[in-house]
Amino acid sequence: MLRGISSRSMESVTAFSPRASPMSQIVLIVEDSDHGATTLEIALSGAAGLNTVSVTEGNQAWRYLRDHPEGSIAAVVTDLNMPGMDGFELIRNIRGSARYDKLPIIVVSGCTDPGAPSRVAELGASAFFGKPFSPARVRATLERLLNEMQTTSSA
Repeated sequence: MLRGISSRSMESVTAFSPRASPMSQIVLIVEDSDHGATTLEIALSGAAGLNTVSVTEGNQAWRYLRDHPEGSIAAVVTDLNMPGMDGFELIRNIRGSARYDKLPIIVVSGCTDPGAPSRVAELGASAFFGKPFSPARVRATLERLLNEMQTTSSA
């Protein structure tokens, strides 16, 4: 079982191929802080049978999303302020893709701009947590969002 794979270089991400059961999906964590990524990996690993993969910037995340089959990614948990492509642009790219336009996106950020929560909501993020954050609340929100998606797709 995969748990908290910290892919700190794109080579690691590109080479990663989940070997978990066909039903398992991945929560993609996009966080440039090792501490933040590790905290999220621990909090989210095993949530609803999910695995986690971490990358450090939006460009890596976008490439990871494009390179993996539809349905293999359950959700994205992203920071906003990162090198390269920031979280705002990543959210914009995800929502602009028909393949991932319904994918749950949770933002966990230390961004001090008071307009950030409304800005990410306008871009289509599903939830926003300021840092410091409660890992239990992030996990509960992820599980709720995934349950809502499952209920919607079953109806």
